[in-house]
Amino acid sequence: MKLGGIEAGGTKMVCAIGDEQGNIFDRTVFPTETPDITVPKMIDYFRDKSIEALGIGCFGPVDLNRKSDTYGFITSTPKLAWRFYDIVGAFREALQVPVGFDTDVNGAVLGEVRFGAAKGCENALYITIGTGVGVGVYINGKLLHGLMHPEAGHIFLQKHPEDTYEGCCPYHGTCLEGLASGPAIQGRYGKKGAELAGREDVWELESYYIGQAVADYMMTYSPEKIILWGGVMHQEKVFDMVRKNAKEFLNGYLPEVSLPKDLSQYIVAPALGENPGIIGALCLAQEEIKCSR
Repeated sequence: MKLGGIEAGGTKMVCAIGDEQGNIFDRTVFPTETPDITVPKMIDYFRDKSIEALGIGCFGPVDLNRKSDTYGFITSTPKLAWRFYDIVGAFREALQVPVGFDTDVNGAVLGEVRFGAAKGCENALYITIGTGVGVGVYINGKLLHGLMHPEAGHIFLQKHPEDTYEGCCPYHGTCLEGLASGPAIQGRYGKKGAELAGREDVWELESYYIGQAVADYMMTYSPEKIILWGGVMHQEKVFDMVRKNAKEFLNGYLPEVSLPKDLSQYIVAPALGENPGIIGALCLAQEEIKCSR
C-alpha cells in the first residue's frame, strides 16, 4: 500500500509517504501556523503522491466519535486558529481518499505496538512529557476511546512535601501536566530542562511525579508495556529514577507474579526513536482503508 501520514503537532506538521510495513519513503515538515496557511501546503504535498489513504495523528482535544456532527474536528484547543477546525474533512475533500484520525499520542502508541517497543502487546501506554503531557492508550488490542479520548496527562497527583510550585496547568494547577511538563520545570526553576541537566534535585522531583503517575497507570490500565518519551525524557537518567519511584509508590501492592521483575524492560523509551507518531499515522491510514471497505 502507498499511504500518507500526518503527525499534527502544535509547533510543526510532519507529513510522510510510507507503507503498511512502517517504511517511510519520503517526509517533509511544515510549521504549524493557521489552517489557511498550513493545510493547503500539506494538501499540495500529498496531491501528486497517489496515496490510497491518509492517517492523521493530531494534537487535541479532537472529536473521535464517528456519530458526532463534529467528528474529525480539532475542538477546544488553546491554539485559537485551529478551534473547531474540520481537519479530516479538509483532507478528505481535497484528496478524495479515506482519512484515519486519532490523537497524536494514540497514533504513537499504535506505531509502537505494530513495529516498536510494545510489539505483540495487547495493552500498552505511550506517555509523552514535553510542552504538555499526553497519554496514548492501547487496551485489549485497540486504541481506547470513551466519552472522548483519554486525557491522562491531567490526572491529579499527591504533591511532594517540599514542592511549593503551584503548577502551570490553567485548568487544574497541580495535575501531572501542571507539575511535570517542560513549562512546569521552567516555571519552577526559571530555566528549561536542558539547562538543568546537572541538577539532581530537579530530576528527583520530576521523577517523583512521573513515577507516581506511572504507578497510577499501572493500577488503572494494567499495561504490558509503558513507553515514555517527549523532551523531558531526553534526560536518560530519568528513566531509572522513574522506575524506582513507581515501585516505591506501588509499595508492594501488585503481586510479584504480575509485576515485571526487571522494570528496565517494562518502562522503556520508544523503539522507533522520533518516529512513533508518523509511523502510527500510517497505521491509522491502513486501518481506515479496512473501515471503508
